[in-house]
Amino acid sequence: MTTFLLFIYYLCQVLTFAIFFRAILSWFTMNTKGSGFIFSLHRLLTQITEPILAPLRRIVPLAGMFDITPVIAILLLQILGMVVASQI
Repeated sequence: MTTFLLFIYYLCQVLTFAIFFRAILSWFTMNTKGSGFIFSLHRLLTQITEPILAPLRRIVPLAGMFDITPVIAILLLQILGMVVASQI
């Protein structure tokens, strides 16, 4: 059981970093031709994080013109990580 809880804890940490870096990359314009390292990294991060962010976008309204869904997702992942860490 401890191995499973460690896996969940580390998964929460990796997903937190992925969401954070995706949010940072969204501030920069992407190459529309679909080539380059930054574009590929952004596409990979989108594929990893969209299953978490998409359901939250249906629940969390926009704050003006800002999407605060990544902040909510990071908070939820950190709370889950702390709960799991307390059980190890």
